[in-house]
Amino acid sequence: MSSRDKSSAPLRSLNLPAEYEDLEGLIQADLKAVVNVLTSRAHERLLLTRREHRELQVALWNRLTEVLGVTMEPLTAEVR
Repeated sequence: MSSRDKSSAPLRSLNLPAEYEDLEGLIQADLKAVVNVLTSRAHERLLLTRREHRELQVALWNRLTEVLGVTMEPLTAEVR
């Protein structure tokens, strides 16, 4: 196992409530674009190493998917 495999956390999957399942693919594509644009800019401007760049991608992706899941969970038919 390389050091890169040890240091990077796994990517979280996007989990939306059933009412929004049909939007997961679209939202996932948009999230990928947002993560790529932000991390590419940070990589260019801050001269991040490959490792820092990858860690930023993983951290940003995981936080965004977590926030979306938590925010959308109360907006279900079951909760209402």
